[in-house]
Amino acid sequence: MATKRKPNISTKPKISEGRKVEPVVIPKTESNKSSMRSKQAAPKGIGFLFDKRNYLLMLIGIALIIIGFVVMSGGGSKDPKVFSEDIFDTQRLTVAPILILLGFAVEVVAIMLKPKQKAEA
Repeated sequence: MATKRKPNISTKPKISEGRKVEPVVIPKTESNKSSMRSKQAAPKGIGFLFDKRNYLLMLIGIALIIIGFVVMSGGGSKDPKVFSEDIFDTQRLTVAPILILLGFAVEVVAIMLKPKQKAEA
C-alpha cells in the first residue's frame, strides 16, 4: 500500500511593516531608430486612398457583375404550367457565372493594386 507523502510547504519570511519600499520608475528614452522610422512613415500630403486607375477597375468589375446577373436572368415560360428548357441554356449555366466571378476578381485586383507614386520635383 502506498504511503502518503507530506506536502512540501515552505513558509515565507515575514516582511517588517515599518519599512516601505517605493517602486523604481525608469523614464523611457526615445532611441534614434524609432524616431527615424516615425518620420519616414508619416505621409507628406493627405490624398485619396485609391488612384484613378483603381476606381476605373472598380467600375469595370461592377459592370461585369451586373452583366453576369443580366445574362443569368430570364429563361422562364409565360405559362407556369408549361416547363421551359431555356433555363438549362449554356448562357445561364456557364457564361453568366464566369462573368460574375471575373467581375469579383477584377474588384479584388482594383482594391489590392497600389496607386502610382507621384514624382517629387
